[in-house]
Amino acid sequence: MTEQATAGPPAKLDAAVLKIAGVVVLGAIMSILDITVVSVALPTFQTEFNATYAEVAWTMTGYTLALATVIPLSGWAADRFGTKRLYMMALLLFTLGSVLCATADSIQQLVTYRVIQGLGGGMLMPIGMTIMTRAAGPERIGRLMAVLGVPMLLGPIGGPILGGWLIEAASWHWVFLINLPIGGIALVYAFFALPKDEPHPSESFDFLGMLMLSPGLALFLFGVSSLPEEGTITAPKVWVTMLIGALLVIGFVLYSFKPKHPLLDLRLLRNRNLSVASISLFVFIIAFMGAGLLFPSYFLQVRGESTLDAGLLMAPQGIGAVLTMPIAGMLADKIPVGRTVPFAMTLIALGFFGFTQVDTDTSYVFLCGSLFVMGLGMGGTMMPIMTSALRTLQPVEVARGSTLVNILQQIGGSVGTAIMSVILTSQLNESTPIPGLNNPQTGEPITEAGAAIAVNQGAQIPLPPEILQRGLQFAADSFGTTFWVGFALVLATFIPIAFLPKKRRPFGPAGAAGEPAAEAPIMMH
Repeated sequence: MTEQATAGPPAKLDAAVLKIAGVVVLGAIMSILDITVVSVALPTFQTEFNATYAEVAWTMTGYTLALATVIPLSGWAADRFGTKRLYMMALLLFTLGSVLCATADSIQQLVTYRVIQGLGGGMLMPIGMTIMTRAAGPERIGRLMAVLGVPMLLGPIGGPILGGWLIEAASWHWVFLINLPIGGIALVYAFFALPKDEPHPSESFDFLGMLMLSPGLALFLFGVSSLPEEGTITAPKVWVTMLIGALLVIGFVLYSFKPKHPLLDLRLLRNRNLSVASISLFVFIIAFMGAGLLFPSYFLQVRGESTLDAGLLMAPQGIGAVLTMPIAGMLADKIPVGRTVPFAMTLIALGFFGFTQVDTDTSYVFLCGSLFVMGLGMGGTMMPIMTSALRTLQPVEVARGSTLVNILQQIGGSVGTAIMSVILTSQLNESTPIPGLNNPQTGEPITEAGAAIAVNQGAQIPLPPEILQRGLQFAADSFGTTFWVGFALVLATFIPIAFLPKKRRPFGPAGAAGEPAAEAPIMMH
């Protein structure tokens, strides 16, 4: 078949596919929104449980480690038990974990329940992507990924708004209880909407691979997550766990090419399209997740906005993404992503550059405009790259391919967050200490920047106006320096995306090899 014929207009998403997509989007909303909603509640946890920030941060770290542990199992489990059964089990576990979190009486209980919640949440995204990809077929995956991309991009924006409103209007318990009605609806919806399972129980479970990969990822991310708290990579808690984790992961990589059915099929990376897209996605996620941490923090700490107002100020980014994401999804099914993604990344870079110029009184019109431009670019970046990663896989490879992509996202997100946290913290720590003013929890001197930020967030610290202004100016400059690092990471993303496919190729494995296919295969249930 000629390239023109192969590249004809793809079929539209029919009602049956959209019904399945609705189930997956509900699960994705629960999983992604939960991360950002809980991040808003950390100061409240400190007060409620009389805990330090380092202790309450484990409510985030524990959830992340649970995700990293269970994601590698998703590909095998989907083939073994079937996607519908596994997805409903993940929904149930996540919902039960959420209810348990709302009943916690201590910070230790809350962290434990967050781990249970993360074990369910870790399977929602990779299994959901597998269900959607199999339902739509590769010729419509771009449009379908645009549907899934809505919660992935809007979660970091809507989370702070929802979390701030729930805490102010009700209590911190509702940060978790909000998942109960959503989870109940999603379970009933999944039971009736998802097609009957067709599991393939012939594959043996890779126990040796699991003993290396899951603990390896958990230990590595534990070390990375401890970096902001310790402040230096030379701390044993950081480098020892990162080293052991890295050695286990490297050991798994060397071992994974031997068994017929490894826990994580790295042979898929022989597909050039998948490997280039995966590297592009990994670098992009580092920059995107790091930026997601910085933007609301600037509004909260330097500008003294409430949690709810900081979330609302982030809304232009979501609006921009919503506008371009459906267009990008349709274009990804018709035009090679190598031609569209660089343009979208240019918009992200332009928007991000605006934040490198922040001060204590930078115009909100300018900053919201920068976020809107960045959102336009984000709507045309993440989902097309994921489309490029998965569309050339065979139907039996989709579950393992989506597992691989999700692991890269998890690692990239943790690395990006840690990098930005460490740089910002080290910058703020260089501020001048205030004589005679010490932190009651640690006993260490409080700096001018630290005191000014605390006052902006409601602390009753008697500061002379000149120290308050000097501290806020130092904090703004610290954010500006950290934004420059984020901007550099955004620019680094242009390197791998330059290798994304620029020519229209057939769908399926033939397209992956760059050879003409007789016909674009359509995956059906």
